[in-house]
Amino acid sequence: MFDSSSGMTRFAIAWATVRPMQRLLAASRYAYSGIAVALLIGIQIEIWVTPDLNDRSALSLLGLVAGVAILVAPRFTLAAPLVAVFALAGQVAIDASGVNDMVTPLFIVLLSAWCIGAYNRPPYAFAGLAVLFPVLIWVILSFPDNGVGAVFWITLFVTAAWLAGFTISHQARQTERLKELAAQLKAQQGRMAEEAVQEERSRIARELHDVVAHHVSVMTVQAGAVRRLLTPDQQREREALMTVEETGRKALTEMRRLLGVLKQGEAPAPLSPQPGLATLDALLVQVRDAGLPVELAVEGDPVELPPGVDLSAYRIVQEALTNALKYAGPARAWVLVRYGEKDVTLEIANDRTSESASGNGGGHGLVGMRERVAVYGGELESGPRAGGGFAVRARLPIGSEDS
Repeated sequence: MFDSSSGMTRFAIAWATVRPMQRLLAASRYAYSGIAVALLIGIQIEIWVTPDLNDRSALSLLGLVAGVAILVAPRFTLAAPLVAVFALAGQVAIDASGVNDMVTPLFIVLLSAWCIGAYNRPPYAFAGLAVLFPVLIWVILSFPDNGVGAVFWITLFVTAAWLAGFTISHQARQTERLKELAAQLKAQQGRMAEEAVQEERSRIARELHDVVAHHVSVMTVQAGAVRRLLTPDQQREREALMTVEETGRKALTEMRRLLGVLKQGEAPAPLSPQPGLATLDALLVQVRDAGLPVELAVEGDPVELPPGVDLSAYRIVQEALTNALKYAGPARAWVLVRYGEKDVTLEIANDRTSESASGNGGGHGLVGMRERVAVYGGELESGPRAGGGFAVRARLPIGSEDS
């Protein structure tokens, strides 16, 4: 099996066989089982056809043990390959000169080394190799005419087989770790996106609170003013207006409580009025000062928008331009406001020159835009712009809010 005169040729043949065998084993356990069964049958055939063997029955039994052990190696990852090697060492102890003429045990040894490296974690893989070497050296030196040269070459090939299995195993573990990290990253991104949605919804709710509270307050004040103008005989009208005032004050009280819940842990909000499309010029001045040239175009006759729609339109333009500033690199931007009979359309585009930018960046700006548009049943589209760059288009209905 391991004589020095033909050892190199046999190991070259064995190695040429093991390399495609590695690919098969990595691709399919069925392929591995097929190869193991072939070796199990092959060693039995060799035992019964090789001339001048002593005690064929004992050799056949040990060959069966080695073949079965290598067959179950994927399940018993350390013990089974070592059992296979010890069984082959038992054959050498029974008839070294006869076994020396057999080839199948060589492939079983190489496959055993591969299994030790491939199917075990590093500490066990190294421990298995440490146990394999002394047995292997004893087997080599048990054959006549073998010396240090045979030990060197044979251990070199066996180590190479072990190293090939170990490398494949390491790459497989790395792949699994990458899959786990990818799954964790995906879950984290999902949580971040959900948090961004909740945060934006809270912000929208706070802003709408201010809008609604203002109108309820105006309604309450006007009801009080009208009540004071009534004549003494208009008692029913006075009571109705007092009910309106009382209801308005209660609504404001409850809305302040709601706002207190929404603003827990936050800094006080600025006292300036809520912005709208009428204040776009001031926003564009800030954007230009920050380094992004931007042009504004208005189509149609400007109309007074419902306060919530007006605020949302402003925020959409603000967020789109902020994203362009952050992620588009050196670029120009355009803002189009188109007033229709039943809606207002916004188009914000840039011609970014940074190839790494996508216009919406790695943040959650588009999340906020979608949430604002969804509040009013509008539409939002975003994506690459013809000719390069990125564009955002939003449509906000206004007909349903006309009074």
